[in-house]
This record gives sequence, C-alpha cells and structure tokens, in this order.
Amino acid sequence: MAIEIKRSTAASTLSLTPLIDVVFLLLIFFLVTSEFEEEERRLKIVLPEATSAVPMTGKPREIIIDIDEEGLIYLRGQTTDLGELEQLLRASVANNPTNQTAVIRADKATAFQPVVSVMDICNRTGISDYSVTTQEAPQE
Repeated sequence: MAIEIKRSTAASTLSLTPLIDVVFLLLIFFLVTSEFEEEERRLKIVLPEATSAVPMTGKPREIIIDIDEEGLIYLRGQTTDLGELEQLLRASVANNPTNQTAVIRADKATAFQPVVSVMDICNRTGISDYSVTTQEAPQE
C-alpha cells in the first residue's frame, strides 16, 4: 500500500508584496516625522540670558528669524531687509493662515530696534504668536 503525497505549489511560495508595502510605509512615516537640522540654527548668535526662561518646544510651522549683532536680519539662512521680510511673512501666512508662528533669535549685542521692527512686521502680517529666544542664565 503506497500513499501518494501531493505537494501544493501555491502554499510553498511567499508573496513579498505586502512586506515591501509595509517597509515603504514605515520608511515614509519616519522620513515625514523626523526633524531635520534647520539651516537657520547654524548662525552663530549669542542669545541674551533670562532667569525665568522656559524651554521652548519646536512647532512644525514656525518661522525662525535671526538677527545678528550688527542688526542684519536672516530668514532661512539668507540675509533679508525689512521690506522683503514682510513680503515673505505675508506669503507664509497666506499658505498657513491659522497657526503660523515665528521665533525671533536676536544676538544679545544687537540694538533693540531691529527686534522691535521684526515684532512689528509680525503683527502687521498677522503673526500674533511669536517669541524671542533667550538662554538660561547661570544660577547665582
């Protein structure tokens, strides 16, 4: 009595398509959620100190405006004047009108007038959620 065993060819192959789909979805997820180092934060700016500074968490739609010790204004690593800054901020608010925020990073040696001018431009363009960055002062 010989027993015949038939092997099914369908059960022996494994489809890799769902596995590849999952890998690509994970890859896209990590690329979208990862935070890349921003060009603006590479400028050498010495921030003023504050004793009541609160750690700031980054927001996804924030605009970082740098002001160096000479009062030059940088947006996305490029030098800009007040008129061009206002145009760029208006365009940014037009693209994201509900929750546009700005972070002003001014060197502690800069005059106060450029900082006030940037705050004024933020208010005129509809960005009411802006902050001035400081660093924590050493404890005495």
